[in-house]
Order: sequence, then structure tokens, then C-alpha cells
Amino acid sequence: MIDSFRLRQITYIHNFIRRFRSDGLYRTPFASKSDVTEADHAGAREWLKDYHSATIPRRICEISFSRSSGPGGQNVNKVNSKATLRIPFKELLPLVPSMLHGEIRASQYCAEKSDSLVIQADNHRKQGDNVTACFAKLQNLFVTAGRTSVKGETSPEQRERVKRLQKADNEARLSAKKRHSSKKSARQGGSKFNY
Repeated sequence: MIDSFRLRQITYIHNFIRRFRSDGLYRTPFASKSDVTEADHAGAREWLKDYHSATIPRRICEISFSRSSGPGGQNVNKVNSKATLRIPFKELLPLVPSMLHGEIRASQYCAEKSDSLVIQADNHRKQGDNVTACFAKLQNLFVTAGRTSVKGETSPEQRERVKRLQKADNEARLSAKKRHSSKKSARQGGSKFNY
């Protein structure tokens, strides 16, 4: 049995390897800083704030059902309760802010071969509950990608506090520099012996 530390290591390595494209180039989940503007951050924050289940239209989602695995007896063996949600990237990514694209493509739900997002749920006995769980995982993916990619909005109070701290730090640095300078100049002029 694999312990939790080893499982996290394997998952990390697997996710790292998935970031390499088939042509051997590394695909970073983050946009470069030169490409992203404050307007992009504001737009992504607004999209994440307004996101709800109807933001991604159901017509682009393909939902299929299959038999689940694991314990559960006859229900698992006979009923197609496991839900699989498949959303092609070519239809999903135009609906999502570009700042989130890298994180979404680097997620565990990315299916490289079909170029789509594949989310599965088999936690519940009913199909409807598993479909709801798939959409909850999709929402969680967007929230996590937003937390990683989109920087938070800075309040005016926080900006003022940062300015005060920077000013205090600069004054402390200058006073330390002046003390050090006066100490060195005192050493040069205070010698009685000339060698």
C-alpha cells in the first residue's frame, strides 16, 4: 500500500510531466507578467465573482454514465451511476478568462489526447447527484485556478500601509548608512600615529 507522502510525490511528478507538450516544450500554467495587465486581473476577478452553474452552458457539456467501481454491492454492479463530464477545450476556453487557461490545462482533469476536460464522480448512488458533484468539481477547479493565477485586489488602506512601511524602511536604511559613514570617517581622522 502506498503511503500518503509517496502518493503526493507521484501526483506531483505526474502533473509536472503533463505540462510537457508532445513537441517537448514546457507548458507553464502561468501567463508571463508582461502579457497580463491590471484590466485582465480585474476582468478575471469579476468573472470569478459572477460565476455560477449557468456560466458554462450545458449544451457544450457531454455527460455520460457508466458502472461505478468499488464497494456498493448490486447497485454498483447493475446501475450506471458514475457520471463523466466531458467539455472540449475549444468550446470551454473562450468562455473562461485567459488568465485561467494555463491552470485549467495543467489540472488533473485535463485529457491531452481528446483535448478536453474530463471530470468523473461516483460518490453517490444516484446519477443526478453524481452530475451535480461533477459540476461542483468544475467550479472548484475554476476557484482554485483563480486563486493561483489572479492576484487579489489591493484596498486603498493596504496601499497606504505599504507606502508607510516602505518610507519607514527607507528612512531606517538611510540612517544606518549615515551612522556607518560617520563611523568610518571617525576612524580616518582620529589616528595620532602616521606609519
